[in-house]
Amino acid sequence: MTLQSLLSEVDMLQPEAIQWRRYMHQHPELSFHETFTSQYIEQLLLSFGNLVVSRPTATSVMAKLIGSTPGKILAIRADIDALPIQENTSLTFSSTNDGVMHACGHDGHTAIVLGVAKIFAKHFANHELAGEIRFIFQHAEELPPGGADEMIAAGVMDGVDCVIGAHLQSPVAVGKVGVVSGAMLASPDTFHITINGKGGHAAQPHTTVDSIAIGAQIVTNLQHIVARATNPIEPLVVSVTQFIAGHAHNVIPGSVKMTGTVRAMDPALREEVPRQMEQIIKGLTLAHGAEYEFEYSYGYRPLINDANVSKIVADTIVELFGEDNLFTIKPSMAADDFSAYLNCAPGTYFNIGAGNVKDGIVYPHHHPQFDIDERSLAIGMKVFIASTFKLLELE
Repeated sequence: MTLQSLLSEVDMLQPEAIQWRRYMHQHPELSFHETFTSQYIEQLLLSFGNLVVSRPTATSVMAKLIGSTPGKILAIRADIDALPIQENTSLTFSSTNDGVMHACGHDGHTAIVLGVAKIFAKHFANHELAGEIRFIFQHAEELPPGGADEMIAAGVMDGVDCVIGAHLQSPVAVGKVGVVSGAMLASPDTFHITINGKGGHAAQPHTTVDSIAIGAQIVTNLQHIVARATNPIEPLVVSVTQFIAGHAHNVIPGSVKMTGTVRAMDPALREEVPRQMEQIIKGLTLAHGAEYEFEYSYGYRPLINDANVSKIVADTIVELFGEDNLFTIKPSMAADDFSAYLNCAPGTYFNIGAGNVKDGIVYPHHHPQFDIDERSLAIGMKVFIASTFKLLELE
């Protein structure tokens, strides 16, 4: 069985992959609650034959295609969860679960990897394959702490030499496929700050310790971390997104609560920011006679693609679709817990264009009218299959 014959089979499988995607789109489930979705995926994988299917966690699935001779182990990951969004499309297969929608393309990701698994399972019986392919269908990408770390703790990455994954992108025209070497996505950390001052009448501010005034200074001074304490060429975001205080126009409140996010791509910088934040908060509250509480929660790791694997996938895209259809991904301060897998083995996370202006497929991710051009499913399957040939040295 040659690579070219497998690629031609993708076109025959495309209608079935579309059916899988639409069925999952009709039956979306939220993070950590993917009971029906994982059962559906498990049943399909078992029907393909030649796969060792397991359930690493209650709502995830993994399938292994194990060769009879030693070789490299490649992992391919798809995320399976949906979002708490009320769908507002006219699709004939729109969500039947009120308030839940596949608004980020995970139904498409899953259909793509299911298609890859079916083709490889059909044409690579155990005696034909050296090494191993692991197909990981991960729960809870959308909700920190995410499902990736649970999957890794369950052993899905044990012995893996390389890992690849992809994300459908509605802002990118169908037919285009993107790769980037190095930093691609940021770490999405969260902080909570409470300023405890002394409340009182707004007409007598001298009798109070004004938590709002102190809090406002903290919001402003936190930006000095980005603007003055960090190298300007290093990506960093420090955003206060909630500022909660007070109940009346003539009362200075005794406390202020603030919440926000920190986004960084450099792991060392990420570790330094909380120390800098607390130094500012402590200094300002001490100067004005207030007290503070500071909590900092680490989210997903920065997503940093391996240079060698990224080049292999990029070269594959050019061979399949031509240089004009390869683009370099612009790094984003968004996040994805695929980064956890990259912490275990070298790999890359690439983007598959899924937009179509002519057909009105233009809405961004996490939008109630989000959709994908389903031709992207075949494109994704071909990139995964051809990249697997290169990464496992099957040719």
